[in-house]
Amino acid sequence: MNPLLEKLLDFGRLIVPQPVFDALQPYYHQGLAYLAAIWYGFPTRNMTVIGVTGTNGKSTVVFMLDKILSAAGYKTASLSTIQFKIGELEWPNNLKMTMPGRFAIQEFLNKALFSGCKYAVLEVTSQGIVQSRHLFIDFAAAVLTNLSPEHIEAHGGFENYKAAKLELFKTTKKIHVLPEAVPELKEFYDVPAEQKIFFSPAKNDLDLKLKLAGDFNLTNALAAAAAARALGVTDAIIKYALENIETIPGRTENVKLQTPEGEFPKDFQVIIDYAHTPEALEALYKTFSPAAPLVCVFGSAGGGRDKWKRPEFGKIASKYCMRIILTDEDPYEENPNQIIAEIEAGITAEKKSATSKILDRREAIKTAILSAKPGDAILITGKGSEELIIIGKNKIPWSDQRVVKETLNELWHPAKK
Repeated sequence: MNPLLEKLLDFGRLIVPQPVFDALQPYYHQGLAYLAAIWYGFPTRNMTVIGVTGTNGKSTVVFMLDKILSAAGYKTASLSTIQFKIGELEWPNNLKMTMPGRFAIQEFLNKALFSGCKYAVLEVTSQGIVQSRHLFIDFAAAVLTNLSPEHIEAHGGFENYKAAKLELFKTTKKIHVLPEAVPELKEFYDVPAEQKIFFSPAKNDLDLKLKLAGDFNLTNALAAAAAARALGVTDAIIKYALENIETIPGRTENVKLQTPEGEFPKDFQVIIDYAHTPEALEALYKTFSPAAPLVCVFGSAGGGRDKWKRPEFGKIASKYCMRIILTDEDPYEENPNQIIAEIEAGITAEKKSATSKILDRREAIKTAILSAKPGDAILITGKGSEELIIIGKNKIPWSDQRVVKETLNELWHPAKK
């Protein structure tokens, strides 16, 4: 966005009394979205744009669909919690928001268009929709991954959250991709579209053999496949692209060192995942718990938001984890000890003795890895591929992957057998 224009808009907002701004807020957001589209020449009129929304799996589906379209020979752009991508150029999303502002999105799409991208795949959030960040983007297809309670406090209830997601489908007239036969999604099924495509793990006619762990990743892959089919990609290309995805940053990412003697460690696993809802956390734990004792390192989805999740996380960890290490994530302005205490409130009495509280996330990860036993699976959740921790107003550079590799390097050396 033009810096001068941005300053003028911010100044205008500051001089408007807050009650007046609150009343006019929808028009403010819509006006900004329209102005941004004009400023950058409505770039999506000349691209095929796919919007992916839902509660869990959005970033994974964006990543998968981008890989499929790229395998089909198209130059693509994508925007998600994980990263921004235009053609071969990729850079991490360090904004701490999935959907950037309206001018930033339109600028991104404008650059994608002039780089020769035919397709753009965008992760679309409920909060982004409430702020009209999806408006004046010509979506050819909308994909819903799933729907469960999330951002309840921000939206004032689950029905409002669902209504926000629904707006993407109301503004997308061509292709709707939806989970099959979910009664709670009736409103989504009722929105008219030229083409409706449904996906279901029970109908995996592609017979996918993924390298990614978890039934949830199969469901994500089928959502991406359904969208790709609707866009005319052949099953052979879809299957090839999905089955050749080795890993997705911060999504069931198995972190190892490449050493002269091969991959290390071989006798235990270290998995990094974004899991930030009760449903996602339980799905992750279910994936690894049958085969390995779980050492679970996690904190909370972030200070000042979705506090209802915290005891639920504790209950789920009690059910699946052999050992629980509670640690910091993004406390923002909130007391991190209070966040951990609210998670601990959900931990069952029998698991209290197996629970540690290590506020320093580096020390928590290090403790889990250095005490690992053969056969263990260490699951580090909540941050995924994020590269910042936010404490108060401070943005601190961070990487779960980097800390894991540094700790593994301490544990391994050539003389160690």
